[in-house]
Amino acid sequence: MSRRRVSSSGSLEPDDEVMPYSDDETDDELDAGSEEEEPDEPPGAPLPPVEAKPSEMGWKVKANDRPYHHLPEFQKKVFLCFKKSRYSGNAIKTYKYNILTFIPLNLYEQFKRVANLYFLALLILQIIPDISTLPWYTTLIPLVVVLGVTAIKDLVDDLARHRMDKEINNRKSEVLLDGRFQESKWRDIEVGDVVHLRKNDFIPADILLLSSSDPNSLCYVETAELDGETNLKFKMGLRVTDERLQHERQLADFNALIECEEPNNRLDKFVGTMLWQNERYPLDLDNMLLRGCTIRNTEHCHGLVIFAGADTKIMRNSGKTRFKRTKIDELMNYMVYTIFALLILVAAGLAIGHTFWYEEIGSKAWYLSDGKDHSSSWRGFLSFWGYIIVLNTMVPISLYVSVEVIRLGQSKFINWDLQMYYAEKDTPAKARTTTLNEQLGQIEYIFSDKTGTLTQNIMQFKKCTIAGRTYGDPTTAEGVTLDRGRPVNWSWNRHADKKFDFMDHSLVSSVRSKKDKDASEFFKLLSLCHTVMVENKDGELVYQAASPDEGALVTAARNFGYVFLSRTQDTITIHEMDQEISYEMLALLDFNSDRKRMSIILKFPDGRIRLYCKGADTVIYERLSPDSRHKETTQAALDIFANATLRTLCLCYKDISAAEYEAWSRKHKEAQVSMSDRDSALDRVYEQIESNLMLIGATAIEDKLQDGVPETIATLAKADIKIWVLTGDKKETAENIGYSCCLLTDDMQIHYGEDVNEKLRIRQTNRRNELQSLQRRRKRPTEPFFNMPGKNALVITGGWLNEILYEKKKKRRRLRLRRLGKRPPPAIPQDGQPMDDLEKEMRQIDFVDMACECEAVICCRVTPKQKANVVSLVKKYKKAVTLSIGDGANDVNMIKTADIGVGISGQEGMQAVMSSDYAFAQFRYLERLLLVHGRWSYIRMCKFLRFFFFKNFAFTLVHFWYSFFSGYSSQVAYEDWFITLYNLCYSSLPVLLVGLLDQDVNDKLSLKFPKLYLPGQKGALFNYRNFFISLFHGIFVSLIIFFIPYGAFLQTMGQDGEAPSDYQSLAVVTASTLIFTVNLQISLDTSYWTFVNCFAVLGSIAIYFGIMFDIHSAGIHVIFPSAFTFTGAASNALRQPYLWLTIILSVGISLLPVICIQFLHKTIWPSVGDKVHRNRKKYEMEMEEEERKTKPPAFQRGQRSRRSAYAFSHSRGYADLIASGRSIRRRPQPGGGLPGSIRDAPQREAENI
Repeated sequence: MSRRRVSSSGSLEPDDEVMPYSDDETDDELDAGSEEEEPDEPPGAPLPPVEAKPSEMGWKVKANDRPYHHLPEFQKKVFLCFKKSRYSGNAIKTYKYNILTFIPLNLYEQFKRVANLYFLALLILQIIPDISTLPWYTTLIPLVVVLGVTAIKDLVDDLARHRMDKEINNRKSEVLLDGRFQESKWRDIEVGDVVHLRKNDFIPADILLLSSSDPNSLCYVETAELDGETNLKFKMGLRVTDERLQHERQLADFNALIECEEPNNRLDKFVGTMLWQNERYPLDLDNMLLRGCTIRNTEHCHGLVIFAGADTKIMRNSGKTRFKRTKIDELMNYMVYTIFALLILVAAGLAIGHTFWYEEIGSKAWYLSDGKDHSSSWRGFLSFWGYIIVLNTMVPISLYVSVEVIRLGQSKFINWDLQMYYAEKDTPAKARTTTLNEQLGQIEYIFSDKTGTLTQNIMQFKKCTIAGRTYGDPTTAEGVTLDRGRPVNWSWNRHADKKFDFMDHSLVSSVRSKKDKDASEFFKLLSLCHTVMVENKDGELVYQAASPDEGALVTAARNFGYVFLSRTQDTITIHEMDQEISYEMLALLDFNSDRKRMSIILKFPDGRIRLYCKGADTVIYERLSPDSRHKETTQAALDIFANATLRTLCLCYKDISAAEYEAWSRKHKEAQVSMSDRDSALDRVYEQIESNLMLIGATAIEDKLQDGVPETIATLAKADIKIWVLTGDKKETAENIGYSCCLLTDDMQIHYGEDVNEKLRIRQTNRRNELQSLQRRRKRPTEPFFNMPGKNALVITGGWLNEILYEKKKKRRRLRLRRLGKRPPPAIPQDGQPMDDLEKEMRQIDFVDMACECEAVICCRVTPKQKANVVSLVKKYKKAVTLSIGDGANDVNMIKTADIGVGISGQEGMQAVMSSDYAFAQFRYLERLLLVHGRWSYIRMCKFLRFFFFKNFAFTLVHFWYSFFSGYSSQVAYEDWFITLYNLCYSSLPVLLVGLLDQDVNDKLSLKFPKLYLPGQKGALFNYRNFFISLFHGIFVSLIIFFIPYGAFLQTMGQDGEAPSDYQSLAVVTASTLIFTVNLQISLDTSYWTFVNCFAVLGSIAIYFGIMFDIHSAGIHVIFPSAFTFTGAASNALRQPYLWLTIILSVGISLLPVICIQFLHKTIWPSVGDKVHRNRKKYEMEMEEEERKTKPPAFQRGQRSRRSAYAFSHSRGYADLIASGRSIRRRPQPGGGLPGSIRDAPQREAENI
């Protein structure tokens, strides 16, 4: 059945029930739609001949013939003259390096970082004697450390990927080789192989189902990895292969040729033909078992590999792995470029100074002669490179390795957080990358999947109304309502599902007493009117339903004593309280998206014929008999259920006379064999019998949310984080969950696709009218889309999304141009299509602007690629930091596209987790990940970077001031070893610990005050303003620590009569002042003190003095006379009290202004963080008090009446399968006890039907 398409002119509206797959639509698919889009052709003009497209059937697979797929015609060029087979092997590869490529490739990637290249260039410069002013080891040692640490981290990450790939590629399957099935690893499977799969096996490739142990080659699969749905789906092999390919020898002789479409990412489509024994057989998606699915409820099956490895649909949907970088990384790179520019300017200025100095003074002073006959210009040129080397520490190489260490530590804190550990499944949180932690503190938009992410995908029967009376609240058997109750004890029912919880004892009592006929009829309907399949597994009944809702209803009936036992093609058997009864099934009228109901017509043992029906209240109430009772009370109960966001369903019945049924049955058979528009004919016949119904009551099912989802969403909203839900589910289902989790509220105005499209069309038309001139200016409209006060929300389907963003039109336009030749654009453009790419871009900007004005956005019936496109639009046009969270393979593309990808390790496999940056088990942990770990990581990284830049400016610019007194001669102000060890030993540990451990407030206060998150979103703690503040702070401190000692040394005399005003003493005093200033400054900036911080500050100062006295000793000078030249300088200088006073004065003057500014800032202009930090003791006491007093809150119902009918979202059931008899087992189940899952029936009769 073809899907309805949207025309370019917008004449047809998108179908909300259909999930569009425009991303991979082939040109031949668009042919049908293209012809109606060509108004320029006269009505009688002949159409161009349509040729068969080779692209559609360009994939050929020969069964049991591996050499066939390596023929030259199937080779593709890889590089120059090298070729390989176009058919992928089945091994998957996600790792980046191997033994040979690790060192060269890793070094290549590291040297793509500008700073590393810069330091390599410096190292080369330092080897040149004429330029070198510092020994080469001052650069080599830090560079080797940085490259080594980063390489080790990359190696560890890649080894984890190797292990994961190896685990998957080494899974075992049985493959037909040399005429018999042999165990083979997945990586060795090739296209054209026949494989044997057993129950609960993972499917290793995209496979054509040939035969199975079930009747008519049925095979049940769980597709959670592909589409996120945990209910089972059935696949079916061709009858001809099922009959002739059951045994090993038959399969070995199988030599069919499969011609099918090229590999693509469409999960809803497969087209092909099988040529076997001179006959052609059509193939479609129902014949395919896709990689990522799991075999369920089928003992064994055989299949032919069509697509392997990277060609499979699940791998095609995984999207490209993108290299992700944080905003701070990008900003840091720009700042490094800024420092480079400053460095070149300063070095150039000092080089010019040296040129003039040498011209005026240096060349005339005989005692300054170095014996070299260089001109002043050449000396200035050499001085330029000398200063590039001397001042290189403005861009410290240790910055990058320190950043990597901090990120690694923050990742470990996430892994170790017990409050993000899910004990039920023994699943801890996992930071799968170490490079994005601070980005978690800057998130503005969250894009979330629904099923399995917000919900548990578990439906629970919560309440019901029967004959006007509502049940479900805690009640005693006598009907007395309780505040708190205990669950019903089901021990009286041996078939009961022990996991089923129900609090209303009065309903159980009423059903068991058999006095309430309405209650008995209610549960009898639930046990009979469905398409559930049942299996008897080790004495236990296991239900397989087309949707979780239907399974929940049948399970509820089972617990109340009406147990569905088995079905055949024309009977259904249930256990009614204490007796087993079989009913003859005369007709089964299945769900579809238009009917929103299903019915079953049964013949009772006493000969009565009755129709049972269940469906959405909107369709059931239209078909009720005027004599039906309890309509008003049931309607009131439905409103209450709807306000509690429960999914409702109305139940009713109708007694039918034998004559009426016979007349209807004849019409039904005619409609079943109708050759034209069979579905519509059947719907009309169904309408005739589903009338004058008698209402019994209604059910209310809870689509169980994960714990803490509403609270998490509310907290994140307070942090100004917007949440968009992107799901493949139906619109009604997604909207219900929106209300359940408080994403949508009763005071929101909801806008749907039609409204959105109209607003965008008006904006587009206005823009066209305004642009009269040929020169078009790109100007974003400033007026808002929603002028009315109040909150707004968008609920939009995938079809409307394509219509709004012109996604389908580009291919149709390209096709038309190809077939008819290029035509000029229309002089008067239509509203439904863009004039050019700029207009399309403006339309996308309009849509993003409109969506961002809303409090919530829900996109439903969207494909994996559309999910990624929505994320891309927000990233592109809002420049916002985005996070995607999901749990299935259908979320992988979205997870890879967002700045941060989070995988939920839930029921739907590990595909999302493998592609994610962070993984945990419950959505509620996202709150802690962002508001605690993300915020702390951002604050720590910003504080670390600000201080790191400051301490290096303060350190390096002393050389600049010293140059004015050294003839601009590239002479360093410190000892060489001090320069080498400053960033490695003397000042690194305290600032590193601030980057790892600092916190302004604790985790509880971070969650209590979500507004603390706002500075991160605005990038307020690290930007160019902060950078220049650090620069000027560094300039100020460098001035103080150079000029105060310089002034003190000018005219002074030591206690022993010697003047300590030599260069080495000045270097020691300046260095000592710097170490004290820097370590005390980081102490002032530390918000969270621990023993480790205290030890680091005092330890850094102690290490400085310890190493300095060692390298200034006579002993080491004797061993290495050329490397250690400051013999006795430290002991000589630091024994003078005068110089200690100088150090204290310099440190005091450096720190005093900072203390004053911080005091004034926190007193006069305190931030939210400052206020919370100031009152943290009070808040902590209040929280402790609240925890003691807190009780579970009573449920508050909303005011708005809203339909939550699960009938709107229910998918088509197994009715066709049941009616065809294909679900009937070939052999009866052995053993006694309960009846088998499917009743025996004549095989031949089933096949005929």
